[in-house]
Amino acid sequence: DRPMILCCAGATKDMGKMLGGEEEKDPDAQKKEEERQEALRQQEEERKAKHARMEAEREKVRQQIRDKYGLKKKEEKEAEEKAALEQPCEGSLTRPKKAIPAGCGDEEEEEEESILDTVLKYLPGPLQDMFKK
Repeated sequence: DRPMILCCAGATKDMGKMLGGEEEKDPDAQKKEEERQEALRQQEEERKAKHARMEAEREKVRQQIRDKYGLKKKEEKEAEEKAALEQPCEGSLTRPKKAIPAGCGDEEEEEEESILDTVLKYLPGPLQDMFKK
């Protein structure tokens, strides 16, 4: 077993704090902390401004691409689709479309018959005759 030796420069001052000794009072500590906080706020604002500039440049490039290929933003597409749905069909030669396509919903009996006919096609001849009667 070897004895443990602590060897650090300035360890005595820190050890005194850890052992419950009085911390050295810095008269300018409050002022330094405020300056540090202000510097952090300023750095954060600069970072946000930088990112906003970068995003503006990216958006400019995106818009050039949209113009070149005739693309539209997602929001613009959605707005146009919504407007197209809300417009009345004036002068339309066809009748307005139904919400439910034909063959769905009310016509259950017809659908069941068609299923029965499909099953009958695959049955052998004598069984088909039995079901048709």
